[in-house]
Amino acid sequence: MATPGQARPVEEFSMAFVTAPTADKAKEIAGGLVSNKLAACVNIIPGITSVYEWEGKIENDLEVLMMIKTRSSRIEELTEFVKKNHPYDVCEVITTSIEGGNQPYLDWLAKTVPDKA
Repeated sequence: MATPGQARPVEEFSMAFVTAPTADKAKEIAGGLVSNKLAACVNIIPGITSVYEWEGKIENDLEVLMMIKTRSSRIEELTEFVKKNHPYDVCEVITTSIEGGNQPYLDWLAKTVPDKA
């Protein structure tokens, strides 16, 4: 555990959350992330409603959510891939670290997504 004044170590794995307007667009982005070894797995969760302010107006949109498992070292590349392939002007890409989990799953994630060289 980090003591006050010390930086917390960076976790090896992270999850990224990305919304998309349709399941088809999410599948397209997810397929690209997995085939380019930027993600080990992408869960596509349908039926979410996003409420947000955009250009001074409150919006309520039906969307799908991608929960993306990857290496922390690949987040920058993953974000750039999403930005290049996403239809929104400002797409959501937010991340959080994975602090633990089923070790065989984490081992598979490590084997599937190579560390950034």
